[in-house]
This record gives sequence, structure tokens and C-alpha cells, in this order.
Amino acid sequence: MESIIEIATIKDVEPWAQLRAALWPHHSLEDHRAELNRAFLSENGEAIAFIARNAANEAVGFAEATLRHDYVNGCSSSPVLFLEGIYVRSIDRRKGIARLLCNVVADWGKSLGCVEFGSDALLENSASHAMHAALGFKETQRVVFFRKPL
Repeated sequence: MESIIEIATIKDVEPWAQLRAALWPHHSLEDHRAELNRAFLSENGEAIAFIARNAANEAVGFAEATLRHDYVNGCSSSPVLFLEGIYVRSIDRRKGIARLLCNVVADWGKSLGCVEFGSDALLENSASHAMHAALGFKETQRVVFFRKPL
């Protein structure tokens, strides 16, 4: 079964927000919808998202990317194409969908002159580490952030 990858549009907000909620459950669907409209549907040229669909036209995954002009850990160029989020439903994993999503994100970044593709994952998210490695990403740093209220 071949997956179809398309640029996400306003028609995708509901299934896209639901996929985001599966990846980031600590935010509500309303928060996800608002973020999509603000960051990825604003057409500012600095962010893009792609939706993966199966043969039944169901949204089964997404990838979101931005151009980062600030420092990206482990990178030396600017802007850097940055994978802000990627998710494929568990029943649709191991079918090459994440690879297809990353390939179209990479093509978008290259078309804008990017020469580096950055991403990150929580230290404890070994599944994400394995996925990144399988997609050709190389680990550059491990970081723990700290905060102290003033």
C-alpha cells in the first residue's frame, strides 16, 4: 500500500490536530488547532507541514518543519531546516512513512538553500532516537536544560 504525502492545509486541521494530540497529549485539541493556524498555516514561508495519507485517504502521520535562524545544537549553518515534530500512527509504522515524510521535508529545506537538517528528542525517548538514526540523522549532543525561578 502506497502512502500519499501532501502539504498540510486548512482542510487537514482536524485529523492533524488529533495526530498531534497523540504525539503531544499534554496539550488539548484546541491548543493544537490554534498552534496549527498560528505557526503552520500562516504562509510566512518559515514553516511547513506534510500529512501522510493511506489508500483510504485517512491521515496516518505528519511532519512539521521550520527554518531556524538561531543556533541549532550541533549545526554550523543558518538557516537550518528543523524537524519540529513527526508522528506516524502506531498501526502504520514500519512502512516507510516517516522516511517519506522526512524526504519531502528535506526537499523543501534544500529548495530554500538549507544544507543541514536538525531535530531533537527527549533524552528518554529511545524510540525516537532509533527512528532518527534509521533516517540518517547523527546524534550531535545530549543536553539537560535547567531553570531557576527569580
